[in-house]
Amino acid sequence: MENMKKIIKDLHLDNHIAADDIPTIDLYMDQVIQLFETHFESSKRNEDEKVLTKTMINNYAKGKLFFPIKNKKYSREHILLISLIYQLKGALSINDIKTTLELMNHKIVHENFDLAKVYNSYLYLTKQNSKRFESSVEDSLHEVVKEVESLGDSDSDYLKQFLLIASFVNLSNFYRRAAEKLVDQIKISK
Repeated sequence: MENMKKIIKDLHLDNHIAADDIPTIDLYMDQVIQLFETHFESSKRNEDEKVLTKTMINNYAKGKLFFPIKNKKYSREHILLISLIYQLKGALSINDIKTTLELMNHKIVHENFDLAKVYNSYLYLTKQNSKRFESSVEDSLHEVVKEVESLGDSDSDYLKQFLLIASFVNLSNFYRRAAEKLVDQIKISK
């Protein structure tokens, strides 16, 4: 599994829209989509994958994942929320995302809430998580290699890949389930 470093590099874990990259003027939907396509192009799994579409944005709006837009334009706060939704949707259901962002949307509309500060904190934590992830992948790979060696199978490359995939999915499920429990606590506290 010598190519694990290349796989991690190809994930583009540092690929995010910085708050400073978002224009201070309101954008039309096509401009929002272009902003996301430009920033997340290298993160796509394949050429056909879409980062963000009009349908996705319309579904987020209909689902009330962000506060209503004005004059068919999206504010900086809308774009920050859409960026958070983009990241959250990989692990949470739309209903869980709505629950998670509901109080934040309320604060944006009714209080003097600085979403950019929270978003920058999120980006900082993401950077720290990326470092932990890379270290964790190395640890998992070493454990998998030891396990496969103990099996003594002639198709060890396939078994290494299989066990590494299963291990990553297992960890992903642990984190998703923990996140869902936190979402459930938000629901209870309402």
